[in-house]
Parts: sequence; structure tokens; C-alpha cells
Amino acid sequence: MYLQTRFELSMLLDTDKFKELFDRALEKGELQPSTEDDTYVDNSLMNKGITVTYRDSQYKKRIKLDVNANVMLDGEESNPDNASKLIRRLEKRIEGYFKGEYELNDFKLVSAYFTTDIDVRDRAKAAAYLKVIQRVGKVKGFSPARDNWLDNEIMFALDGNSNGIDFMICNLETILRERLDETESERKKLKAMAKKAGGLLRAEVRLMEPKAIRVYADGTVTSDQIAALSCRCQDVFLDTFTRIVPFGEFRKKDDAVEIIRREVADRALRRRMLRLVELIPEKKSLLLAQKALNYRKVDDVMDMFGEIDLSPVTISKRHDVKRLENIYKYL
Repeated sequence: MYLQTRFELSMLLDTDKFKELFDRALEKGELQPSTEDDTYVDNSLMNKGITVTYRDSQYKKRIKLDVNANVMLDGEESNPDNASKLIRRLEKRIEGYFKGEYELNDFKLVSAYFTTDIDVRDRAKAAAYLKVIQRVGKVKGFSPARDNWLDNEIMFALDGNSNGIDFMICNLETILRERLDETESERKKLKAMAKKAGGLLRAEVRLMEPKAIRVYADGTVTSDQIAALSCRCQDVFLDTFTRIVPFGEFRKKDDAVEIIRREVADRALRRRMLRLVELIPEKKSLLLAQKALNYRKVDDVMDMFGEIDLSPVTISKRHDVKRLENIYKYL
């Protein structure tokens, strides 16, 4: 599994310090106004993995760094072997940009993004996987995303209730084709990207608050946190992905019932598994179905679904597809 990793760093400055740095960037001619009010972007380091944003609001003067770890590592994935290389390059480029006045640890790590493209090798299958994953609805610790712009036809997104973690999975080709109507300047580029994205599902886990970052990276030193997250990026991604997307093949309900009856010898466990399969489409939520099952060892039920390689979430009878392989096969 190849993960794209991004980090967002932030630093607050007083008005005089901010104006000095802002004017310097302005003189270089690299600043471009953003769609956000009082925000300007410097893309001069983008090809080296850093985008610099200046937020000149009335109350807070902020500089944000958007760090693309893969670009900084020349296309390599973040992992324990190259974490120190990432930190060295990041420190060097930050100190160079700010002429030695500021360094990496002057910034706070405010969020981290871990993204992978799951290649199911077929456009129709990508759409079918998304439809059945959407039937998960709501899981423990997460609720449907609050963003009004999210389109349920092309995306499934959840916000953490209190854990500071967000999750999203989308049909990448459809997302890119939707954007074709939004921008004329990049239309040709987006069209080519969309053509290559057929059969790809993009999945992303976002650590959006310091408490989420601290789960995987102890301490408050920014360089140490980035190094720790670089070493554990697959753990970060899979910890959330496995909480949301049940392990196992997706089947029609009748097929799932037949498999459970054939594969599960324990009568009590088999009865609860059959009941859960019935409850999920009824409650439109994995979490609500688990609660309605009213069984304190619901993890045992979920573990047995994993053992027989069957997801409790079934394919809608309205959908033509009859079976989808375990999505973990493609990770």
C-alpha cells in the first residue's frame, strides 16, 4: 500500500514580524491571492514539497506550511527508513525560505493527512464498492460528515465525534470529472487525470486535532511528531480504515445468510450474525444495528465475520452486482 502523506504546520506571529515576512514574499513576486479572505499563497517551493500560506487577518497573523512528504522524498513513501531524511530536508528548506530566522520547531503540527488510491481495476466495480461502503452509515466514534457540499453519490465521509479524526473514501474518477466544469484553465490536465483514475477509490484518514496526533506521536516537538507519524503512517491509516470498513467479501443478503448458515457451527453466534445482517439495512447504520443487536460481545460477532471472510454489510438488492471481493485484497 502506497500512502501519500501531508502535514500542516502553523505559526502565529505578531504584526511587525508577520509584515516583515509578508513584504519580503511580496517583493519576490511569488504571492497569489487565495479564495479565502486575507489569505495569500506562495508556491515557489511547491516542486520541493512545501506550499506557504500567509493569513493576514485582523486578529491573528498566521503562516501555514503544507508539506507533501512524498514530493519532498522524491516520490518515496514515508516510512521508518527515510523519516530522518524527511526531517533533514524539511528543516533545510524551512530555514532556507525564512533565511535562518525560523526553523521547523517554531511551527506547530496541526494536522496530518494519509491518503491511498485503491485500484479495483474496473470503473463499475469502483462505483459498486462505494455504494456498498456507504451502507455502513455510521460507526462507533464517527458520524456522517457535516460538510454540506459532500455528494453521497461520489463520496462517503465521516467526522470523528470527539477523537479528532476524519475519514473519506470517494470514486476518484467521478470527483475529477465533476471538477471539469469548475475550472477552464486546468480542464485538459483534469481530463487526462480522470481518464487514468478509472477504477480507483481514494481513501483518506485525517488527524485534525493535537489529541489525534498525540495518539501516534508523543511529545510536543514538531520534528519528533513528524518523524513518528512518518514511521507509523500505515498504522495510522489502517487503524481508522479497519474501524469503518468491515473485513470480508460483500455479498447479497441471501448469499450472506447461506454462507453464515454453512460456515458458522456455533448456533448462538450464528443467530446473532444472521440478525446483524438483517439489522444493518433496516437501521441504515452499522453502529445502530450493533446497538439493536443488544449483545455486549459484539466484537466477537464481528471477528467471526472476518474469520469467514464475509462483511456483515450486504449489497443492496437494487444493485446489479452480486459479489465484491474483500477490499483489503487491494490494499
